[in-house]
Amino acid sequence: MAALSLELSTLGQLPTHTLAAAGHRLNVDVPGRKWQQIEAFASRLSFATPPTHWLDWCSGKGHLGRRLLQTGQQLTCLEHDPALVLSGQALSQRHHLHALHVEQDVLATSTASLLNCDHTPVALHACGDLHVRLIQLASAVGCKQLAVSPCCYNRISRSDYQPMSSVAARSVLQLNLDDLLLPMSETVTAGARVRRQRDTSMARRLGFDLLQRQLRGVDEYLPTPSLPTTWLDKPFSEYCHHLAAFKELSTIGPQDWSAVETAGWQRLAQVRNLELLRGLFRRPLELWLVLDRALFLSEQGYAVRLGTFCETPLTPRNLLVLAERT
Repeated sequence: MAALSLELSTLGQLPTHTLAAAGHRLNVDVPGRKWQQIEAFASRLSFATPPTHWLDWCSGKGHLGRRLLQTGQQLTCLEHDPALVLSGQALSQRHHLHALHVEQDVLATSTASLLNCDHTPVALHACGDLHVRLIQLASAVGCKQLAVSPCCYNRISRSDYQPMSSVAARSVLQLNLDDLLLPMSETVTAGARVRRQRDTSMARRLGFDLLQRQLRGVDEYLPTPSLPTTWLDKPFSEYCHHLAAFKELSTIGPQDWSAVETAGWQRLAQVRNLELLRGLFRRPLELWLVLDRALFLSEQGYAVRLGTFCETPLTPRNLLVLAERT
């Protein structure tokens, strides 16, 4: 199964093209990893006809659009958050770039009026319905080219997955929100400290879960609230007393806290082993979802290229769909 998963996950990188040097201090205020993602994404945007008007979809502050903008081109940035729109407009003015920053909910019906066939829409890590909406609108208004890097396939308004292409619609595969969350469960960008905190938090919760079953005399899971990471520095006994009080459980009697905490770590190891099997489906499922988008665009008359735009350590969401009507 591991070998098959690897085979189904194999995908080449999209070819790079020479990217004009970034403007002076254009990467200021952009986190390092985000800027590297923008650079990698931009270096793959090779079209037969040079774009004349970039449309940065769900643009945030418009960092991607400004990086792409060259002399003689136009830039429009669509963003829902008014604070990000204002910040983006200020940054564009600071860099003396002519860019139009528009406050817009891209899921609203009025968005269709903001797109036309001269636009080249780009979306780097637009979530769920947001990038689906772009693909549908861009193809409907006749955009000649677009570039989309999907993300967060589970962030949709429906409770189950609605295929985009006719091929996927004929598939027997039925996906719910939990299934769609699977591709997002891989974390490769977190630092060692964050990973340790995540493991410690989960091990403690699993240990407390054993304890609460004993206290309640009920062999079932009890949801508990998230605690600040500072609580991981407290003794395990204090951690459990706090959660028990929050859930209004009876006072905890004498416990072998070391044994309970050790049991939590042992259960974490079991969970991680179960995740290994589930993880074999992660990348093949993501490719299935992205191929559905690519096939939809192909059905709309686009020539479509699909590949990666960077290595996984930079971002595991490294798939890029390039579509062009010749």
